[in-house]
Amino acid sequence: MLAASVLMGGVLRHSAEPVNGIEAVVHDSVITVEQVRELDAQTEDLLLRQYRSDPTLFEQKMREADAENLNKLVTMELILHEFKTAGYNLPESLIDDAVQDEIHSRFGDRTTATKTLQARGITYEKFRQQIREQFIVSAMRQKFISGEFIMSPHKVEMYYQAHQNQFKVEDQVKLRMILLNNPIETNAPQTRKLAEEILAKLKEGATFDEMARIYSQDSQRNQGGDRGWVERSVLRKELADAAFALKPGERTIVQVPEACYVLTVEEARPAHCQPLSEVREQIEKELTLSEQKRLEKQWVDRLRKKTFVKSF
Repeated sequence: MLAASVLMGGVLRHSAEPVNGIEAVVHDSVITVEQVRELDAQTEDLLLRQYRSDPTLFEQKMREADAENLNKLVTMELILHEFKTAGYNLPESLIDDAVQDEIHSRFGDRTTATKTLQARGITYEKFRQQIREQFIVSAMRQKFISGEFIMSPHKVEMYYQAHQNQFKVEDQVKLRMILLNNPIETNAPQTRKLAEEILAKLKEGATFDEMARIYSQDSQRNQGGDRGWVERSVLRKELADAAFALKPGERTIVQVPEACYVLTVEEARPAHCQPLSEVREQIEKELTLSEQKRLEKQWVDRLRKKTFVKSF
């Protein structure tokens, strides 16, 4: 990770600051440079893979992530402070259960958890405190912003009409494929011969599902080679040209340097806009998330107004 940062020019905002520097104070809680760096490190590797060829854009995205991570920590401290000052209580038995669930899911058992945490420089007590704080923040969010929203049909329809481009779908085919890899280049004729034998069996009455489960050499074999509805853009050109030339029920063989494919198209449908009935649930989720974000911002803004916050 450090090497990656050096390679990209040392773009992290805090690269020249001491590890124990102070980023912000929320009431009497201090947010350190190290805390922000820990969150930055989780983001940096992903961004580096995405923007390796563009150091300037990588730097911009890292700075945006750095600011967002600091804001996350400030928000967390604001919520924890509200929990303390508002007189809320939390049974420690709930935290015990949450800790045990986290240990089981992440480490398997407490002994492994303790050793792993020690290797990371984290005591068991600090780990428990982290789980406690996460539990409190989640519970407070649930109380103040995660209620059930009544989503009116009119609001859903208005969103649908205003975002038609979001629901446009290209030409699609319902595709099944059997993949036959060439072990070595000289075996291409044998692979083609096997593909032709499979095609002959299909013509004699064998089902594509059966042939795929027997012969296909990819992860879809257990689904009978079913790829579902696919658009031209998701297939390599040779496969796309062949698949979209087929009529429903037709089959063909496509040979590429490294493999042979046996294809069949079950159905086809032209480019269209998905009807509201198909996307209503998706729209309701998006509108609910948007409303939750709006309510959270209002709530956190209120907490900021009544709490001392200073950034450095």
